Amino acid sequence: MNSFKLGNQIAGKSTVNRRDFLFQIAAATGGMILSGCVGKKPTSLPNILLIISDDQGWGDYGFMGHEAIQTPNLDRLATESVVFTRGYVAAPLCCPSLASIISGLHPHQHQITSNDPPYDEIGNRWNPLEWSTARRQQREAMMANFDVELALPRRLSELGYRSLQTGKWWLGHYRQGGFTHGMTHGDLDRGGRHGDAGLDIGRKTMQPIYDFIDNVENQPFFIWYAPFLPHTPHNPPERILKKYLQKTNSTYVARYWANCEWFDETCGDLLNYLEQKNLAENTMILYICDNGWIQQPDQNGYAERSKRTPYEGGIRTLMMVKWPAHTVLRIDTTTLVSSLDLVPTILKACGLEPTHELPGVNLLDPKALKKRKAIFGAAFTHDAVDINKPITSLKYSYAFQGEWKLIQPSGRNGTGTSPELYNVLNDPKETTDVAANHPEMVAQLQIRIKEWWSEALPEQFRKITA
Repeated sequence: MNSFKLGNQIAGKSTVNRRDFLFQIAAATGGMILSGCVGKKPTSLPNILLIISDDQGWGDYGFMGHEAIQTPNLDRLATESVVFTRGYVAAPLCCPSLASIISGLHPHQHQITSNDPPYDEIGNRWNPLEWSTARRQQREAMMANFDVELALPRRLSELGYRSLQTGKWWLGHYRQGGFTHGMTHGDLDRGGRHGDAGLDIGRKTMQPIYDFIDNVENQPFFIWYAPFLPHTPHNPPERILKKYLQKTNSTYVARYWANCEWFDETCGDLLNYLEQKNLAENTMILYICDNGWIQQPDQNGYAERSKRTPYEGGIRTLMMVKWPAHTVLRIDTTTLVSSLDLVPTILKACGLEPTHELPGVNLLDPKALKKRKAIFGAAFTHDAVDINKPITSLKYSYAFQGEWKLIQPSGRNGTGTSPELYNVLNDPKETTDVAANHPEMVAQLQIRIKEWWSEALPEQFRKITA
């Protein structure tokens, strides 16, 4: 079937039926990439827009068939994209996850494994203005560990890209990530911790992005759009909340659902602006969430097996790539993809070769995706145990191979030692640990994790020891 015909048919479906239709396409195409113009150097450099949702469940979208949440703008983006439903983040925690997205490396490689330095119980642990001098110094040392040379904007600058940081950004000043422009100052003396002024994007304004686009002139651009949404506080506009209060008896759930739609609205504003400026056709749009979320119905906060855990509710995410004339609509429900794949995908689109240190692959290269045998990740403590040895904060490592998922506890930081094995295709909610029934698969994945963890790294990354 012609791809344009497919797109028109999907666009005409209702939210739930659209999701069913997308999955019918996935079944019909056997889970393989339909096209991708792999390996072709672009005739003109594409603009890059990276949209990063914050604390959102992987099924909490209209086109994924959610019973209440409406996301018409992301639904539309899905009909125009290659969509992967089996995407996973490198870590189920904001700071290490974002550092992996911007660098293409695992946390134990780029050394940002936790959100904050060790807490010494002085002052408010979330407010740098109340931290002890020692903790503030450790925070600065953590940020210094993240080498700007690893960051994607630095590579893109080789080709003349101008880059803008907005929203969530834990790694100090935006220039620490190699951005030419940005909103986050990261100054501890002004309360900078995880985004400061950057957190206004989406919730209060979209103008900094519009101004950047208007002033970039003829240079290609890269935009990091990581709004503090649908992350708490779940304080959506009343006009949205009113609708969801009629759909559930839980105010907490209604507020989370409404925040998901609020986030979707901001994405629509941004996508529409690109179209108004005639930039949509030459802009590659990539979508991901930094980590998962399952809302507790009886209080404000996330449920068990959600954020900060190695379960599907904490690490699974949708991933989408829209690149007009280079991708064809499809939804992939089987291929394993990782947040580390974003950097190689973007570099390839710009005609740059990923360095050999990057473990990810180009999402638009079907051969590379098919060749991959497994993907990996790790969960760490929220506050670091020892900033000089970041991997001492390890709680769990996890590996995926086909339908199998192994969760390996580190034996420290409050974990046990017994591995858990799940068939996540048959049991996506991970209700049944089958490790005892498949000892050979457990052993095989444990070996894979050890090999992945101990892979030789370039000298500039080899700063940590177990």
